[in-house]
Amino acid sequence: MNRDIKELQRRIGISFRKSELLKQAFTHSSYVNEHRIAGHKDNERLEFLGDAVLELTVSEFLYESYPGRSEGELTKLRASIVCEPSLVTFAEELDFGAFVLLGKGEELTGGRQRPALLADVFESFIGALYLDQGIDVVKSFLNKHVFANISSEGKLLVIDYKTQLQEHTQHHGLGSLEYRIVNERGPAHEREFVAEVHMDADLLGTGAGRSKKEAEQQAAAQALLKLNVTVQR
Repeated sequence: MNRDIKELQRRIGISFRKSELLKQAFTHSSYVNEHRIAGHKDNERLEFLGDAVLELTVSEFLYESYPGRSEGELTKLRASIVCEPSLVTFAEELDFGAFVLLGKGEELTGGRQRPALLADVFESFIGALYLDQGIDVVKSFLNKHVFANISSEGKLLVIDYKTQLQEHTQHHGLGSLEYRIVNERGPAHEREFVAEVHMDADLLGTGAGRSKKEAEQQAAAQALLKLNVTVQR
């Protein structure tokens, strides 16, 4: 896990003063319950703190960015940003799931891709970052990975190509989709994945990205272009 922690810090461009905080942020309760190692803590308390830090920082960003919006409108905007689906998207873009310490049972049941777990990890990471680096570094991180994805109208600019492709193929009865990771290249701290999306026996698209999820999204985007589908933004 220490090597993974170093890789994660390189990926996000932040070096933690207390690496144990970062490790705790990515430790699921199932891992602690299974290993019973002295000093091991799960991320639930950090998740509690991170939730509050996110509420504050997102609220401040919206307050400063949209001076003409009412309290009710700002509340709705904040809810759309800190809701589980949005947090899952942010966690997937950073490939946080690959770094989580899980118990064997949770691993076997697909916990690494479970939306609730990914959302919790994102919140616990924010909590750990706040304790280790302070509020200004948290804001800087969110500016890059969250606020940059918010439009002038306050809407998230996260485009889910995979969902659009799935809906298009189902609506037109075109066949079933399958994603495959066909290549991994580059050093560990700059890993790039290559994905393909197939519809039955046909190759529809190929994409590359810093995470498997990103590579699959890019493959889906190429497939939409091949099928002449207008991308919904």
